[in-house]
Amino acid sequence: MSDALREAERIADEVLFPAAPQVDAQDHVPHLDLLADAGFYGLASPESTLDVPDYPTVQRIVETFASGCLATTFVWVQHHGAVIAVAETADDDLRAEYLSPLTTGRCRAGLAATAAVRPGPPLLTAEAVRGGWVFDGQAPWVTGWGMIDVLHVAARDEHDVLVWALVDTAGLSASEPLSTVAVRASRTVTLRFDRLFVPNERVTSTIARTEHLEGDPESLRFTGSLALGVARRAIKLLGHDEAELVATRKLLHEADPDAIPAARAQAAELALRTAAALVVHDGSRAVLPQEHSQRLLREATFLLVFGTRPGIRATLLDRLLSKEK
Repeated sequence: MSDALREAERIADEVLFPAAPQVDAQDHVPHLDLLADAGFYGLASPESTLDVPDYPTVQRIVETFASGCLATTFVWVQHHGAVIAVAETADDDLRAEYLSPLTTGRCRAGLAATAAVRPGPPLLTAEAVRGGWVFDGQAPWVTGWGMIDVLHVAARDEHDVLVWALVDTAGLSASEPLSTVAVRASRTVTLRFDRLFVPNERVTSTIARTEHLEGDPESLRFTGSLALGVARRAIKLLGHDEAELVATRKLLHEADPDAIPAARAQAAELALRTAAALVVHDGSRAVLPQEHSQRLLREATFLLVFGTRPGIRATLLDRLLSKEK
């Protein structure tokens, strides 16, 4: 086990998990400074000093934090796309300005991609103008509002090209945080872009939407570790063996791209089933708001639909409705 994974397990078990019921009732996540101080905001950075030997270790760290507190992990995990984009940008000035602060967590990023990437007309458009782009429309489901400094956002132009940029959160118009079934402390909002000018020097990349979607399975693999984390904690509280968790993790980590939706569905179903089993195990006290079992069940429910795709949805419905057990 790497030192980084060992430290992630310590933080998850000793800090995040004991505090999770209290965090669940708050309007913000209080432990982001701890993750920054431990170096975990640099998980995806070439400047990181973390002991992370391979990508499966990255996935295990995400799973481990999610087993402690999904709300904390949900905010933190959306930072890393901006780190990768800034590290790989062709703009030397942008990289010099932001890579180190993003790596250390002095600057924290959120993500807004759904509005431009999903099928149909984009909710957030990009219009080329002199010196840059104008972003107009809205971005639903932006997480970490009030806890992030910049937003890695995608808007779509008239040629079906995604324009990715790093945008300061100051000046953007946000809705009230959404009242979701779980991870309410993540402060997820809808943002409004009223013809916001984005200079070329803040653009991290432009890519055809079809080309971007070719990498979609890997994002599903990455976020599937959230469900594994919820399942892991439920199994631990049940005192059950981890054989099914280990098998599901292996499937998710090693699946070919076309098999990832099914593997992601299996992870989500495992989280739901084990959390429900924990509720039954705990009995009537499970309905009390301070109990971990009801929180884990709500988190598993949330993860049934977070980042879903048609293939995941179809497989989940087959698994949940099948009479063959």
